[in-house]
Amino acid sequence: MMKFKPNQTRTYDGEGFKKRAACLCFKNDREDEVLLVSSSRHPDQWIVPGGGMEPEEEPCGAAVREVYEEAGVRGNLGRLLGVFEQNQDSKHRTYVYVLTVTETLEDWEDSVNIGRKRKWFKIDEAIRVLQCHKPVHAEYLRRLTPRCGPTNGNGQESMALDDNAPLHQSTSQGCGLPRLHR
Repeated sequence: MMKFKPNQTRTYDGEGFKKRAACLCFKNDREDEVLLVSSSRHPDQWIVPGGGMEPEEEPCGAAVREVYEEAGVRGNLGRLLGVFEQNQDSKHRTYVYVLTVTETLEDWEDSVNIGRKRKWFKIDEAIRVLQCHKPVHAEYLRRLTPRCGPTNGNGQESMALDDNAPLHQSTSQGCGLPRLHR
């Protein structure tokens, strides 16, 4: 399903969730500093760059496009951190990826058009900044650590499935390891 908004097409999945994609943009592979951008609605608040998926767009492509538009960075796209659902104000389902920044533009689309800013934060500081107004964004960062389990959270498990139902990832209680469900 699609809804049209001026200069934007909103896409929804079969369950009525708005399809979104985002990236946690890191300075390096240590993943100890993350790039946040100022909110377009509340310029004094910081958010994780991301936005709605366009029709026929894959989540990974949408995530890369959104960080380029909102944060003015390019980089190496890494793992899918998880698929996060938000049900409060509006239903969103956001695919969140890890991206290691390799290029930072001086001027970028949202800095020129709407005066958006960007800033590097240590992980604990970013969680604190996001927790008040964007708790789901803080949850993205909490998913990074602490890691538990034999693969330290870096491995990808492959699963054989008998049907074509979509899989969604959420955090299992107490551990932070991804859990797949339908």
